[in-house]
Amino acid sequence: MPQPAREFALRTDNTESTYTEWRHQVRNGLTELQSTLVPLFHETQLFRIYSSTLVPGLLQTEGYAAAVLSAVADFPELPCDDSAEAARARVERSRVIHEPGKRCVLLIEEAVLYCQIGDSDALPTQLAYLIKAADLPSVSLGIVPMATRERAQLPQETFNVYDDTLVSVELVSAEVSITQPSEIAQYLKTFEQLRRMAVYGAEARALMLKALEALQ
Repeated sequence: MPQPAREFALRTDNTESTYTEWRHQVRNGLTELQSTLVPLFHETQLFRIYSSTLVPGLLQTEGYAAAVLSAVADFPELPCDDSAEAARARVERSRVIHEPGKRCVLLIEEAVLYCQIGDSDALPTQLAYLIKAADLPSVSLGIVPMATRERAQLPQETFNVYDDTLVSVELVSAEVSITQPSEIAQYLKTFEQLRRMAVYGAEARALMLKALEALQ
């Protein structure tokens, strides 16, 4: 009989969060894991996402997503390698950025543009799409330059803020979901500090083009 997911609440005077190990989240495959977030994505009006390691899932191409997901395909609890199917599900889920009323504020570190993921086509295709996606009306893409001096915030773990009600933090072993308002406020403050260090528009485009040209 399969064991229940190790999901439990961590509560103190200032914290309320749910910690769920990845090994339990992937026990039914990567595709199902993508599907579990579909209702949340449709309900959320404002996405605030910060990533210091990868292009955020909302803006990933299918090839890039497949490469990212295949990296966990050897997870001991994964029943099979369904990374290709999961990548298609992730791209389909990301179509919410085109829905009326959606706003997506995304921040990445410049180093993300140079992180080699997948085969020789995956990263160039991803960067080309990222340049186009930055022009979407619903998308605000900021890039924190590597040359930034006197940073107000050091690079942080990847986190996603859904409206003002939920923060999802990705750790090596688990995902932590935070709903306590005071904790959410700390992440929003951090996000704002990172946002102020980022460049946008033509400056961000120049950084993306520079990374793309470096691959040629």
